[in-house]
Amino acid sequence: MSQPNNPAENSGEPRLAPKPLDRPPVDPAQAASFARPQGVDGAFDKLYSPSRNGDQVIAKPPAPESLAEAFGRPAGADDVRLQRPAGEGENGRDRPPESPLWSKTADPWRDPGAAAVLGGPALDARDEEPDDEERPRGAMLSLPEVLFGRRVKPVALGLLGVICLLIGAVGGLVGWWLASTGNSLTGSATISEAQAAKERPPGSIADIAQRVSPAVISIEVTSGQSGSVGSGVVIDPNGYVITNDHVISMAADDPQAKITAVFTDGTRTEAKIVGTDPKTDLAVIKVAVRNPVVIQIGKSSNLEPGDAVIAVGSPLGLQNTVTAGIVSALHRPITAQGENGEPPVTYDAIQTDAPINRGNSGGALVDSTGALVGINSSIRTDSGEAGQGGSIGIGFAIPADDAIKIARELISTGQVKHADIGINAASVSADTSEGAQVLNVADGGPAAKAGIAEGDVITQVGNRLVRNAAELTVAVREHNIGEVVPVHLVRQGRPLVVDVTLGSD
Repeated sequence: MSQPNNPAENSGEPRLAPKPLDRPPVDPAQAASFARPQGVDGAFDKLYSPSRNGDQVIAKPPAPESLAEAFGRPAGADDVRLQRPAGEGENGRDRPPESPLWSKTADPWRDPGAAAVLGGPALDARDEEPDDEERPRGAMLSLPEVLFGRRVKPVALGLLGVICLLIGAVGGLVGWWLASTGNSLTGSATISEAQAAKERPPGSIADIAQRVSPAVISIEVTSGQSGSVGSGVVIDPNGYVITNDHVISMAADDPQAKITAVFTDGTRTEAKIVGTDPKTDLAVIKVAVRNPVVIQIGKSSNLEPGDAVIAVGSPLGLQNTVTAGIVSALHRPITAQGENGEPPVTYDAIQTDAPINRGNSGGALVDSTGALVGINSSIRTDSGEAGQGGSIGIGFAIPADDAIKIARELISTGQVKHADIGINAASVSADTSEGAQVLNVADGGPAAKAGIAEGDVITQVGNRLVRNAAELTVAVREHNIGEVVPVHLVRQGRPLVVDVTLGSD
């Protein structure tokens, strides 16, 4: 294949002429900044110094006009420093030429374009030479002159010392006080105290106890090496005291036994037995004391379950003990074993939850007015042995109506008689009836005369229901000797009512 014919190749001439190089003019300022400094050969590693012809390289914007005027060189001055070394003339003609910037003594970081530069201090050469000439010393100042700038009297200086000592002593005392009260566990405390005394309005427990306690005494009975403690209540200004029979039974059986009455003020006096009623666990003793505090007698028949009551006595020998509670129940027949072979004790009790313990026996049970409504007599405990254990909130008191009635008879005659029906009975519960079943009938007694037979179940005496044998006894004793009382009974499943003329026990 044939090639096209190219005249230029054939002639040996280039097709196009070389393009001329574009070399813009070099800025003198940039050349001064980036070119090799004058007088420096070799590598570009030295600073540039402005030429003598007045060319100046500006590497940064000019300083503000206000700063240049304040810190710049005066107009027409060619010195680059604000102060000249000592000995130079006004126009600096006498100083040697400045060394180049790349010399060893020059500051390589000085900006050539700066409006001003600070040089060394303008000191004369003679100022730098040490002065070996010894100067004369002045008179030494005294302490008053140092402290006060002038002389003071010795008395004033001594007074100042005393004042300083006093201030130091006060500071020491303050420091000691702070140290002694600064412990985290000890120190003074700010305790608010009531200004007025505790209020005890009339009728409060405290008010009642204050009025009743002087009339309740502690009774101590001693017989040889044996002894017992109980309580009693003064019921008469002549010194008659009512208590429980079991409290003084030891003295009743032993003529050598001694009974001591102890009053709340500590007075101790001997007491004598006036009379006892073992069947109701009551007794009366007499103390030889003038003007004793006498308790106010209330009516137990006015009580209702829930009424507030207070027990006062000497439980476990702790004299003047006051406990409070309510009436838990009324007409609670209680039977207890008699003392020293005596017949069983039976009475129609007031049940209370006021804490009563051994030693409270014979003490007072008062109502919310402070009036006597019962004589504390026994407690029910959770212990298997009688007389052991403490209060479980079930205490019993003899109603004041019955106690005062019996006490009057004991004071009058030294003994007391109760109404009796003339039978022995036991508690019974059957499908058709419940009450007291007659076990035997006394010959010629009130029950025999009324036609009551063995096996009959008595369910009511007068207006009172009979649920057990103990209640039969208390229901009969509510009536007087010789009184005719209707008695309801059940015989072989048939109800009967018979009139019984009560006799005496």
